[in-house]
Amino acid sequence: MAMAEKSQKIPLRQRAYRIIFESDTPAGKAFDVVLLVVILLSVAVVMAESVDPLRQKYGTIIRTAEWIFTIIFTIEYFARLWCVPSPGKYARSFFGIVDFLGFIPTYISVFLPGTHFLMVIRIVRFVRIFRIFKLARYLREGRIMVEALRASKPKIVVFLVSVVSAVVVIGAVMYLVEGPENGFDSIPRSIYWAVVTMTTVGYGDISPKTPLGQFIAVVVMILGYAVIAVPTGIISFDVLQQVQKAKAIRVCPACGREIYDPDALYCKYCGAKLE
Repeated sequence: MAMAEKSQKIPLRQRAYRIIFESDTPAGKAFDVVLLVVILLSVAVVMAESVDPLRQKYGTIIRTAEWIFTIIFTIEYFARLWCVPSPGKYARSFFGIVDFLGFIPTYISVFLPGTHFLMVIRIVRFVRIFRIFKLARYLREGRIMVEALRASKPKIVVFLVSVVSAVVVIGAVMYLVEGPENGFDSIPRSIYWAVVTMTTVGYGDISPKTPLGQFIAVVVMILGYAVIAVPTGIISFDVLQQVQKAKAIRVCPACGREIYDPDALYCKYCGAKLE
């Protein structure tokens, strides 16, 4: 009886916020799990429509299901805006934009057919699984990778500029050596060949015919291994540095938040004892 009176005192918007944005309560976790299932089903429906036999046989059912999922996500999106303290801030956030893009393509498809296939962006919302099931350590590992990429940015930019300069020069040389009669009918097309060869993709739609052109191709192929090895080494070094920095960070086993104080015995957020 007392619990019922207590729940009645909580404003409706606050209760809705706890269910929609928090997964610490049974109702909140159930909402998030159901939402994840609906997201997977909706993405499966969009993929099914791209398969021609399925579209011809079940086209009406698939389109109906798409509109049902779209209405569900539309209601959910405006429910989030209604109960969140700062609707504008949430709408401009990463998840707010993804939530919006998750249902708007269906409405746009009324005027621009085919755009509803963009609804597969809903799968991005599935990253909420880390928050729902408190897989904070995976988010932490992802953050380490992001920081490593950010630290590697200047070196990667210098490397990419060098690679772009090299493929432009190689493309121009191959245009002069091979010429239009061997498929190298322009410098941009020759640059395309240089990129395909240096990245070891090797489509084979253009290939050198002269001995000199084949020799240059061998050199470019060998350089291609450096194109793969250099950025890998740069990022690996920065990842190692970020891992060393993150060793002092602990995660609270109760609330999943990161603790940066190395000598802390209890979590400053929930009071739980730290390992």
